[in-house]
Amino acid sequence: MTQTRRHFLATTAATVTFLPFLAHADGHGADRFETPAGDITVHPVAHASIVLETPKGTIYVDPVGEAAQYEGMPAPDLILITHEHGDHYQEETLQAIVAENTQLITNPAVMGKLSEGLKARASEVANGGTADFADMVIEAIPAYNTTEERKNFHPEGRDNGYVLNFEGFRMYISGDTEDIPEMRSLKDIDLAFVCMNLPFTMDSNAAASAVSEFAPSYVYPYHYRGRDGGTQDPQSFAKMVSGETEVKFGNWYG
Repeated sequence: MTQTRRHFLATTAATVTFLPFLAHADGHGADRFETPAGDITVHPVAHASIVLETPKGTIYVDPVGEAAQYEGMPAPDLILITHEHGDHYQEETLQAIVAENTQLITNPAVMGKLSEGLKARASEVANGGTADFADMVIEAIPAYNTTEERKNFHPEGRDNGYVLNFEGFRMYISGDTEDIPEMRSLKDIDLAFVCMNLPFTMDSNAAASAVSEFAPSYVYPYHYRGRDGGTQDPQSFAKMVSGETEVKFGNWYG
C-alpha cells in the first residue's frame, strides 16, 4: 500500500481509488480523523490545551487548569509542553494528571523548572531537534515573536512548536509564535493547530497568510482569546485562508 500526503491508496479486485483523509465530528466537541496510521481524535480542552487520542497513545498538549477538565479522558501516555508561560505549563496540573507511565517532552526552559519527580519522566528538545516517542519522530519547530515590541514575550530560540510524524500523517502544533519563516516553510502537513492573539502572538491576518502558504489539509485556529483586547475571530481567519485547506473549529472557550 502506498501513501501520499493527503491520500492513501485503497484497492479492490476491480478498482484503484484514492481516498482523502476523513474527519468526523463525534457530537461531544471532538473530531475524529481517519488516517493511514489509524484514527486520531482531537479533544479541544481550553485555549492552548489539547488532548489527542492517537495510534501511538494519548497525547496531552500544554495541559493547564483544573484537573477536572480532563476527567473522562484517557490518561496521558505523553505530555508535550511548548513553553513556560502559565497558559501552557502548570506544575500543579501536571502533578494531578500524570499516570504511572506518562512521559513528558518539553523545551529546555521548562525542563529546568520541572520538579524532580516530573523531570525524571521528561526529555528536553530544543529548536531544530527531534525526540522519539513510541517509534514516532517529533520535531521541535521554533516558535517566537518577530515584531520588535513583542520579542520579550517569546524570544527566538527558547520556545517550541512541534510536528508529530505519524505513519502517512503529519501534525503541526504551533505553540506561541508569530508568522515566522519556519512555519511558512513547513511541508506535507495534514493537520495544524495555529495560534492567533494580540499582543502575544499574531493576528488572524498573519495566521491566515502563513496557513495559506504551508497549506495543511486541515487547520484549527486556537489560542485566540487573551487579555488586553487580544481576541481574534476564527471565522474571519477561515474566510482569509486560501487554497484547499479546511478550517476546523474547536470548542476552546465553551
